[in-house]
Amino acid sequence: MSRTTNHSFVDRLLIGFDEALRTCVPGSSQAGRESPGQAQPETELDESRARDVVGLMRINHTGEVCAQALYRGQAATANLGEVREAMEEAAAEEIDHLVWCEQRLDALGSRPSLFNPLWYGMSFGLGAVAGLAGDRWSLGFVAETEKQVCEHLEDHLRKLPEDDGKSRAILEQMLIDEEKHGTTAKQAGGADLPAPVRSAMTAMAGIMKQVTYRI
Repeated sequence: MSRTTNHSFVDRLLIGFDEALRTCVPGSSQAGRESPGQAQPETELDESRARDVVGLMRINHTGEVCAQALYRGQAATANLGEVREAMEEAAAEEIDHLVWCEQRLDALGSRPSLFNPLWYGMSFGLGAVAGLAGDRWSLGFVAETEKQVCEHLEDHLRKLPEDDGKSRAILEQMLIDEEKHGTTAKQAGGADLPAPVRSAMTAMAGIMKQVTYRI
């Protein structure tokens, strides 16, 4: 059952604020599944390779922060209860990814991006607008978001050191889950987004990745 059932719009916003704090504060979320990287042996990485892996995993962590925000924003404004519930279920599954990336960063002696609260706020706003535009557009936004996420996960898998089994296992499972979310949204009636919207999403993601890789 949807957690927002019988909650008013204001109640959902307050719940969303609490979820934002738990998403942006490291160590506040718990995964429902064990990290796929747990069973993989740790690899000794030199300084240069470790720096690259940290940058990539920080980007992926921020991507999950944004995914949480997008889904929560859409859930707050979705018209149909079943669509709102689907958004919440997807957000719950994305928490696993968030925690896995956070754990990997911690193991590498690093931390998430300092800009995560900013990315969360911007993404929540985008999700809320998509939800207000109607459920077909909201689902279409999910499908396009997941498509672009899958593309950057595939790119990161190509860039990761071949012997970094822990990071690779995490991204491979994330890719499987994201593809499922995108397919589900499309099959539920998601509309194809106009080309300018898709381009704007790509441009925003590019800026986020450049900043987050370093900070």
